[in-house]
Amino acid sequence: MKIYDKLQPLDFTVVGLYLLVVIGIGAWVSFRKRPGAGENMFLAGNSLRWPGIGFTMWGTNVGPSMLIASASIGFTTGVVAGNFAWYAFVFIFLLAAVFAPRYLGAGTQTLPGYMGQKFGDSTRNILAWYTLITILVSWLSLTLFAGGILIRQILGLPMLVSIMVLLAIAAFFTIAGGLKTIAYTNVFQMILLILVSLALTLTGLDKAGGISTLKTATPAEYWNLFLPSDNEAYPWPAILLGYPVMGVWFWCTDQSMVQSVLGAKNLKQGQLGANFTGWLKILDVPLFILPGILCYVLFPSLDDPDKAYMTMVTELFPPGMQGLVMAVLIAALVSTVDSALNALSTVFTMDIYVKKYKSDAGRKEIRKTGHRVTLAGAAVAVFITLAIDSIKGLNLFDVFQSVLGFIAPPMTTVFLFGVLWKRTTAKAVNTVLIWGTALSMGTGIFYLWVFPAEGHGFWPHFLLLSFYLFILLSVLIVGISLATGKKEEIGKEEEKTIPPIRGKVKWLWGILALVMIILYLLFNGNE
Repeated sequence: MKIYDKLQPLDFTVVGLYLLVVIGIGAWVSFRKRPGAGENMFLAGNSLRWPGIGFTMWGTNVGPSMLIASASIGFTTGVVAGNFAWYAFVFIFLLAAVFAPRYLGAGTQTLPGYMGQKFGDSTRNILAWYTLITILVSWLSLTLFAGGILIRQILGLPMLVSIMVLLAIAAFFTIAGGLKTIAYTNVFQMILLILVSLALTLTGLDKAGGISTLKTATPAEYWNLFLPSDNEAYPWPAILLGYPVMGVWFWCTDQSMVQSVLGAKNLKQGQLGANFTGWLKILDVPLFILPGILCYVLFPSLDDPDKAYMTMVTELFPPGMQGLVMAVLIAALVSTVDSALNALSTVFTMDIYVKKYKSDAGRKEIRKTGHRVTLAGAAVAVFITLAIDSIKGLNLFDVFQSVLGFIAPPMTTVFLFGVLWKRTTAKAVNTVLIWGTALSMGTGIFYLWVFPAEGHGFWPHFLLLSFYLFILLSVLIVGISLATGKKEEIGKEEEKTIPPIRGKVKWLWGILALVMIILYLLFNGNE
């Protein structure tokens, strides 16, 4: 029996009511108070506090890949994918302590804008287009692809119909109120996501007989975050060396992730919001990966690991609750898509349209341009998603992580050296952005399509490839910077003194670090 054959009319009623509630919240936030003349709709008028920042960052990260792919890899390999959630706290701290003070101190609306202040308009233009392509591929298209798979499992709808429904809801929030609407609705959506996913995990644990029984029924390596160096799935050197390249790009330099911090009321709220995100990331393992491990024990004959999450839902939850889960899954999809649409609109409008073509554009024109870009970006993403759907035989989790792994090296290199090394030159930055991107993405195309790793054993793990590319680009940016002399005058302006983390913020980060160390000790050495 198909998954959608098990759903009852009550389930669809719950979904309908949920959509009415969340659209009502979005409309209330958007229209009760229109942005004033001096307020920036893209960054919520710099009014976001730490709960909205934390939930927005986590909600943007918790997309359909987290619900399908994380359960899938939990089914096949256990908790090793938890590194992509727990190891991330290091780079979220890097955002709070190193990058956020500089971004907020510069008063920037976008990250290309920040780098443009340091290295000139050429760098800003290159980064703006790079960011647009990244958002279209890694955020919109891959998210819509995973969402299409999910909706297809639930409703049996064609891919095109599924993604059009998701885009319509997400575009409403982005066009209606920008980031402020997204932040408010994300708080509601993410609380609901936590509660429903927790209910699924607890129900599954009860059905499996508890943690002790679950551990006995699974291979010992299912409970280790670091696997042996000869492990084919995720060897520990690949995680230890490769993930930081992805982590710096994703958490510190990606517009979709960082924009809620840019919209913070002040630096302290931004740092607290980032810290809250780190705490929320702890939940990824019990809420998204553990259901896959439970499915491995409860339904070992499952033929497709990608169905692990929805199999648990339809087999363990009664009608009505299944509908609530459907609603939460739609919420996760919308959360990622609407944040990506907002980022796409912000970067194009502020870094390309206003900066290069219409510097005297008024607020009304800027707003209309942002709306048009949102719709155009959604249309382009539909075509890319349908193209991705034509590719068969790829593991969803690995596709997501490998694409990110090949996007990350140029951006990580440029921001680390451009922000932290004063001798970095604009020529070096632009060279890495252009030629380093061509090298990195070209390598990814060969790895994924031309000579796929599955049939060609000469490839190292994609995370190690990402690390090797980062090292190569780091040598390149240092060499060119040293060869071209001191940084151009445009980057000579002294930055403001970066305030150290103090008080409550410092203590919260210290406690989080201690908790993460304990978790890594608990989830290693299991035999």
